[in-house]
Amino acid sequence: MLSAAQNELITRCGPGTSMGDLIRRYWIPIGRSDELPEPDCPPVRVRVLNENLIAFRTTSGKVGLIEDACAHRGASLFFGRCEEEGIRCVYHGWKYDVTGQCVDMMNEPAESTLKQSVKAVAYPTTERGGCIWAYLGPRKTPPALPEFEANLALEGVSPVRLCLTDCNWLQAMENNLDTAHNAILHHGAITTEAANDPNFPNPGMKYLVASRAPVFDVRDADFGVSSGASRPAEAGSNYWRTTLWLWPFYTMSPTFQIGTRSEVVATVPVDDYHNMEVTFNRVLRRPSADRRQFGGGSTLPNTTDWLGRFRSALEPATDFGVNRALQRSKPPDSTGWTGIPGGVPVQDEAMKWSQGRAGGNGVVDRSREHLGSTDAMIIRVRQKLIEAARALREEGIEPPCLDTPATYGQRSGWTILPEGVDYWTGMRELREAFRDSVDPASVSVLR
Repeated sequence: MLSAAQNELITRCGPGTSMGDLIRRYWIPIGRSDELPEPDCPPVRVRVLNENLIAFRTTSGKVGLIEDACAHRGASLFFGRCEEEGIRCVYHGWKYDVTGQCVDMMNEPAESTLKQSVKAVAYPTTERGGCIWAYLGPRKTPPALPEFEANLALEGVSPVRLCLTDCNWLQAMENNLDTAHNAILHHGAITTEAANDPNFPNPGMKYLVASRAPVFDVRDADFGVSSGASRPAEAGSNYWRTTLWLWPFYTMSPTFQIGTRSEVVATVPVDDYHNMEVTFNRVLRRPSADRRQFGGGSTLPNTTDWLGRFRSALEPATDFGVNRALQRSKPPDSTGWTGIPGGVPVQDEAMKWSQGRAGGNGVVDRSREHLGSTDAMIIRVRQKLIEAARALREEGIEPPCLDTPATYGQRSGWTILPEGVDYWTGMRELREAFRDSVDPASVSVLR
């Protein structure tokens, strides 16, 4: 468990907070490129790390990200006109470029030099793989983007997916680190008999449901933390599922057989009570049917509200669509165990949201937890984040991986290893296949 002070430090991400300052050191995925489909199109409200910002696309195609307040008297720039390489406040006609510099004042005399001294808060952006990235940190020259395989211009890369969740970022990210729940929450109704049927679509499921309490091996890595979960397989072998956490909020889960898919999820703090999960995915080869583990997870049409982008179609107001009759029937599929339709994403969302209700503010009270052996990775990641945030705040020590973008070229998944083989060593070639074989400098980038 964490103390109340530790929990406050690790969950709060607004300007001036220890964790907020740490996360701002990294590039942050904030949206999809097609949210701003053409030059001078309507701007979009974006909330990230407790800041209300306006994203807009200039005449030449560059994305700007500026505070939602005209420097004149604070009118919202959401109502602004996007024109001629900038955004103009419609109240008094003050216009800003992508750096936040005021370049024109319609209500001031032509000879006025006031505009030269006015600059709004604005942040650098870039685009890659259909995703808009923003840098909210202090460096004049931002670090390089992390070199995730699934966000580079390679065959099989899928469009980036976003989903807003009504809970604090940490409990959402910790759900991705907690792989022990997979065999229960998502597959609790699947029997060993069903999973051992030769026609069952997921070949790894028989090991998962035969032992719902895996043994974990957690260790630090250059990218963050790695976890291996071991279960018995055939005689003389073990079934291993490896989960990766990469600085500061990226997770790679073992949903698929390693080497068949490269997927990474960024859990981006929107504010202290909401987060945006951004998923990058690349299909390497298609196995039998690992996809059935993932499910769908549809989102509602976007609105212009601050929290109106990429909302789940099933949410707290509807109890996530829980069906008690279906829950009691317990058919051999994932929905029957929980009664929550929509597959893995909605089941996860219901659990993440429910954890923060006791305190009444959407943030888990971690001082009341009772952690077990399967929580080892969560414990270690919390320690790393708290240590790094304190080191930055108290000693000015920059957090890891800012200047090592290739560190992020990892893969995760499940595989079978001979008994006695260390998973870290035994899976290294599979885990780092992209990092070892591709020179990122030679890979073209999607724009």
